[in-house]
Amino acid sequence: MSAFRAAALQMRSGVDPAANARAFEALAREAAAKGATYVQSPEMTGAVNRDRASMMAALRSEAEDIVVATARRLADELSIHIHVGSTAIARPDGKVANRAFLFAPGGALLATYDKVHMFDVDLDKGESWRESATYEPGREIVVADLPFAGIGLAVCYDLRFPQLFRAQALAGANVLTMPAAFTRQTGEAHWHVLQRARAIENGAWVISAAQGGPHEDGRETYGHSLIVDPWGRVVAEADHDRPGIVIADIDPAASLEARQKIPNLKNARDFAIRRTTGEAVRQAS
Repeated sequence: MSAFRAAALQMRSGVDPAANARAFEALAREAAAKGATYVQSPEMTGAVNRDRASMMAALRSEAEDIVVATARRLADELSIHIHVGSTAIARPDGKVANRAFLFAPGGALLATYDKVHMFDVDLDKGESWRESATYEPGREIVVADLPFAGIGLAVCYDLRFPQLFRAQALAGANVLTMPAAFTRQTGEAHWHVLQRARAIENGAWVISAAQGGPHEDGRETYGHSLIVDPWGRVVAEADHDRPGIVIADIDPAASLEARQKIPNLKNARDFAIRRTTGEAVRQAS
């Protein structure tokens, strides 16, 4: 494991995949020019489009998707690792995957991950989402062993399920990733505390590229792309919701150091749970 420079791309994807692919490419090139060798884009890089009919009409298979093709080409040309946080992909069975892609320098596909947890919620002010109406949830978590780190793949709402990241950490991940399109409402309340908590709980780096701002389809996302160190400190942040880049130098040794100081991964114990009725227990005379 060795130190590397990571970049999180903050985007404001619209409904046109080709336009979004161009925006993704411009930011990725800027990040590579600044020395980043691992570049991550946000959830739904290819399109943020709440109109299901329009989104389905633009949907393509993995082999035909423009964002996937762009990422593969950039990984080859720039000789960097490219992590597409996710994009919508047509599955062979007619369903839709919210899928992440990780490419190696040279353009080889190293890993894919389909978002496991669906954002089916009812928020304040009438804001409701039902991802399960469109997307088929994934059924396995992924850790990719790169030359410089073990990378755990996750997407957005997965952030609220700490057991996923604990499993990745136990499987060797020392960098956790949570590319997202957090709503403004939930982001203002929970984004920073959840990111820092996942880093602290697992003694791991966290890299989270985000969508940000008012989108073409009418939704608003929070932005604030983050990189958090294994002690829970925010080392880089886009302190706004505009497109841009955050960059930090990542030393995987800091993860080992944090885990040695607080070895909670080793100290965890199995336990049973016992429920009581709330009534006083009568002692035998």
